[in-house]
Amino acid sequence: MHNLVVYGHLLDKEPASRKTYANSLLRNAWHLLQMFFLRPIPDAAVELQWNDQHIASTTAKDGFIKFEWVSGQTVPAGWHEVKVLHRQNGHTVTGKGELFVPHITQYAFISDIDDTILISHSSTKWKRLKALLGSNARTRQVFDDVVEHYSLLAASGTTADAPNPFFYVSSSEWNLYDFLTAFFHFNGLPKGALLLNHIKRWWQLLQTGKTKHQGKLLRILRILEAFPNQRFVLFGDNTQSDPEIYYTIAKRYPQRIHAVYIRKVIEAKAAAAGALLAELEAQYGVATCLFAHSAEAMDHSKKIGLIANVGLEVRGM
Repeated sequence: MHNLVVYGHLLDKEPASRKTYANSLLRNAWHLLQMFFLRPIPDAAVELQWNDQHIASTTAKDGFIKFEWVSGQTVPAGWHEVKVLHRQNGHTVTGKGELFVPHITQYAFISDIDDTILISHSSTKWKRLKALLGSNARTRQVFDDVVEHYSLLAASGTTADAPNPFFYVSSSEWNLYDFLTAFFHFNGLPKGALLLNHIKRWWQLLQTGKTKHQGKLLRILRILEAFPNQRFVLFGDNTQSDPEIYYTIAKRYPQRIHAVYIRKVIEAKAAAAGALLAELEAQYGVATCLFAHSAEAMDHSKKIGLIANVGLEVRGM
């Protein structure tokens, strides 16, 4: 792969890193709020260093940075460090990040985060804020068995040094990037690329997790376009619009989408999601699963051959 893309933000100060995880309501809330008390730097010149290449760009009004370039060298699959420089008033600030080149395996997985992996109460504003403010990356609740399921999928039909790639596409904002990476690491979820929503300021905190659905659809379509040789499996939930978004994608590219999984979080919306999934199976041959517990989804993955050739037991209900 030679065509590369890196996203980032330029902020007036680095978000405070968390060194301790004492389960204090005030400490958790204060740390979360600091992620939204930030000031992006717009219209600033930035430079990415990649091997012997230097790629220039300019930040958008919300400090957003996008670098897109053709690498002068073949890039092996895996994680690679990148550096971004910003020079101002005789000083140079350096930021480091990681670039992910997926292994070309038979399947790749695209998953939502809130209420698909992480219990977030996305459909209820105040419950979502309570979960955000009252806990941290080590105390936030993950759905039972989802870590085992995703770990099995990452290892299935491949080797440990070339896992099946994961992409996490979420309505959560870039403000929560450090929180989410810490949460993923602590719980042992497969490492993957995060594609998040536009950064928000403190006065927009009540709107956290809310985004136009077209944005999520476009982000997933870009992944499919970037990796034309892989078939994808989509994971989401029925708290917002994942069933409709995934239906649109699978209907448009039925040969590219192997399966669609929807977690049943809101019972009142289950029938509508089930009808969309049934149509995908009947008319387009896409495997689907509407599930309340990850053990059900694991059993389905085993039945359709997504979980195979790994030395771990798959537990049923």
